[in-house]
Amino acid sequence: MLYDAYEVQRSLLAGASRLAGMGAGWLNNPANPWSYNSMSPVVGAALKVFSNAAAPHGKPAFGIDEVVVGRRLVAVREEIVVRKPFGQLKHFVKADADGAIIEGQPKLLIVAPMSGHYATLLRGTVERMLPKADVYITDWRDAKMVPLGAGRFDLDDYIDYLVDFLHAVKAAGDGSRPHMLAVCQPSVPALAATALMNGSKDPARPATLTMMGGPVDTRKAPTAVNTLATERPHAWFQHNAIATVPGLYPGAGRKVYPGFLQLAGFMTMNLGNHLVSHWEMFKHLVDGDEEGADATKRFYDEYLSVCDMSAEFYLQTVDAVFQRHLLPKGELTHRGAKVDVGAIRDTAMLAIEGERDDISGLGQTKAALDLAPKLKPEDKKYYVARGVGHYGIFNGRKWRETIAPVVEKFIAAHS
Repeated sequence: MLYDAYEVQRSLLAGASRLAGMGAGWLNNPANPWSYNSMSPVVGAALKVFSNAAAPHGKPAFGIDEVVVGRRLVAVREEIVVRKPFGQLKHFVKADADGAIIEGQPKLLIVAPMSGHYATLLRGTVERMLPKADVYITDWRDAKMVPLGAGRFDLDDYIDYLVDFLHAVKAAGDGSRPHMLAVCQPSVPALAATALMNGSKDPARPATLTMMGGPVDTRKAPTAVNTLATERPHAWFQHNAIATVPGLYPGAGRKVYPGFLQLAGFMTMNLGNHLVSHWEMFKHLVDGDEEGADATKRFYDEYLSVCDMSAEFYLQTVDAVFQRHLLPKGELTHRGAKVDVGAIRDTAMLAIEGERDDISGLGQTKAALDLAPKLKPEDKKYYVARGVGHYGIFNGRKWRETIAPVVEKFIAAHS
């Protein structure tokens, strides 16, 4: 019933959004005499803000068509290397003016979060790493679009996907060992996959693993997100956070944690900031500053684009990562086998945290370094981004100018 009620509301808001957009266009049309009324820009701006906020948001495109490599402007195209039911491995292929593929750069697998947003949330991460790395990304699929016949997807499957993707990246080009960068939530499965591959001496084990703002050990500096996960029993999440996909989607009947619930939680946590952002957008529109308003619009077009995750993955993550802390305790298993982070010997690890991160507190990602005692000290690095919140770790000016160079230098030192 929850999902059905949401779909009814979404349909109503979509219609209201279109009407508001038409009204804003009419009030701002120079051919309309009423557009010269002193109140028309104010009402038009209000309608446009509402139209953007209430509009349905589908999966965004990366839209990266070119990038500067050295001093050359090269073309970028997307290729799907591996297709799986719940996600695909996407490659950003770079070619010069003659169509020759840019080669010789370290291969980097960026692991996007499966936490309610699409992989395009990391557009800025990808764009910044493209000049000096051969970039791949995990492009997770909206669970409501996966038919029931495709089976289930849980934390074990997530780890398996990463292992398969690393093999695919290694097989491309010169066969050198890939590098892996996990942003936020996937730090745990990425660390687990790295440990398992080190333990078995898998030739595709990553040369480096960079974890950014990840919940490796949420007992350290717990945030509001961590507290929410621990103050309620696991049964509460089963009964209150899980819904059934309605019949209008290919995944009809699948149990999921809906993206709209995840979005509602994040919006509530920072409601004041979101209201201020929309107020600023409104003022930009009243002043005729379309460029300033577009910056806010682009952010929310991405932020409001949400997808569902399978119930199995969500519930297992809540239980294993946030409630029982199995990985830092040495109790996490994969397909019945123990995940021993201590087995990591030759994958260099970089932990990056934001000083003002309100989702993954300081020390939660750094904990990964302490779990690998057999890794040489020179193969471990910890970096705190001063004055940076959670999203600023992987997007924005400080990411581009301060944090990304640290990642590039680390990869180059271990390539």
